[in-house]
Amino acid sequence: MAVSVFDLFKIGIGPSSSHTVGPMRAANMFIAQVMSHKLEHRIDSIKTELYGSLSHTGRGHGTDKAIILGLLGEEPDKVDPDRIPALMAAVEQTEKIKANDAITLAFKSKKHLVWHKRKKLPLHSNGMQFTALDKAGNELLKKAYYSVGGGFILAHSHLAKEHIMEDDSDLPYPFTSGDELIELCHQHDMTIAQIMYANELTWRSQNEIDQQLDTIWHAMEACVQRGIKADGVLPGGLKVVRRAPKIFRDLDQKTEKDLADPLTVLDWINMYALAVSEENAAGGRVVTAPTNGAAGIIPAVLHYYKHFIPESTEQGIRDFLLTAAAVGILYKTKASISGAEVGCQGEVGVASSMAAAGLAAALHLTPDEVENAAEIAMEHNLGLTCDPIGGLVQIPCIERNAMGSIKSINAVRMADRNDGTHTVSLDKVIKTMKETGDDMKEHYKETSRGGLAVNIIEC
Repeated sequence: MAVSVFDLFKIGIGPSSSHTVGPMRAANMFIAQVMSHKLEHRIDSIKTELYGSLSHTGRGHGTDKAIILGLLGEEPDKVDPDRIPALMAAVEQTEKIKANDAITLAFKSKKHLVWHKRKKLPLHSNGMQFTALDKAGNELLKKAYYSVGGGFILAHSHLAKEHIMEDDSDLPYPFTSGDELIELCHQHDMTIAQIMYANELTWRSQNEIDQQLDTIWHAMEACVQRGIKADGVLPGGLKVVRRAPKIFRDLDQKTEKDLADPLTVLDWINMYALAVSEENAAGGRVVTAPTNGAAGIIPAVLHYYKHFIPESTEQGIRDFLLTAAAVGILYKTKASISGAEVGCQGEVGVASSMAAAGLAAALHLTPDEVENAAEIAMEHNLGLTCDPIGGLVQIPCIERNAMGSIKSINAVRMADRNDGTHTVSLDKVIKTMKETGDDMKEHYKETSRGGLAVNIIEC
């Protein structure tokens, strides 16, 4: 199935692509189903049931708010984060939801939002079920959806048939593995970015592709800027203090003598990653890259490229995003980008691998070296668990983005010192990542029932 660059890179809100962005989209989809079945004059309420990982960490990830916003007709890329508190307050006070300004629904949180912590739907840990009810409580319509990572949503029927995407477009350069992608590059004397660009022309004009790539990059830049200005404590009860603003002020005041420390560049990379991750944790606007939990890595490495590589160009940034997306598509279609399915190796690990490939491409490394960089980055994230303390995308998630960014850059430097030949291929490491995720205990898959989540006493 065909997957676009802009399926992976989507502008949304924090703190989670699978627990916030996905459920918001699913609620929107269900409202559309209600309308298509012409039930608007019979429906009284909608009951939402959350299962598996969504039920375990959904409150900390804002899943309840996301469901309400989706039923209201809000969309992840368009909703104003500053308006969300007022929208939530209005629903709580009136016990009504005005869905798409067309349907008035009765809504009481305890009655219409059900958390099944001991149950899972059969096809994925991030399952949810919506039921439209009339005033007598009779069922009018029921649909199950799965949030499979990165904001992707699949209906039960699609996932049961193992559909990845519904788009069956014929691409000029189709590939289903890293080996096929590299062979295409060799055969046609093209870069990975050129392969991806040619495929994107299936759906969009050159101008549209360039504009959307620039929009994604500018959204990442804006997120960093918001993150370095927003002092304070992150919501949720862990009392995590934002660090990016202070690090930025300290770095901005350094003298030339201070900058002589060659490791100062690491401070900048850490700051970029923390700024985005803290903004995500606060429910701000971020780019899924490929998920919200790992949203700080690609922006951090892109900022490193722009500000610390003298030869950086606008085209280099576009090539970075195109190449990173090619690698992300391989993980999405051959394994998973869902922490609830394979642990954090599927989020931070994949983002680190994507960022390494993107940076290698922007630095004009060969396709073989790009593939090597992507493989190195993932190889050293294998087995990474997802164990958020308190069900919040804060500890260890925020620092993990900074560490993943550094790994990406080091992977590129290692690949650049090689000749492109290597023992472990990207395909092999993707296969290994999936198998490792399959073997991983459920406690370590975004449930907050293992690891740091149970060994750190909440204050």
